[in-house]
Amino acid sequence: MTEKKDGDLGLVWGVEAIAEKIGRTPRQTFHMCATGALPAKKVCGRWVAKRDALERFFEEAAA
Repeated sequence: MTEKKDGDLGLVWGVEAIAEKIGRTPRQTFHMCATGALPAKKVCGRWVAKRDALERFFEEAAA
């Protein structure tokens, strides 16, 4: 579900997919999501983040 397809909203679903995108372990990523350190939300018990929001978040942190 992490691949971009036509009609995709640019969402990354699940801690594992988010972790892969940002280069962290799922455990680190879960903690970052749960504490609000990442721009992610819980939807129906599953973490979701916008792909472009994650990219902007890390670009701003690196600047």
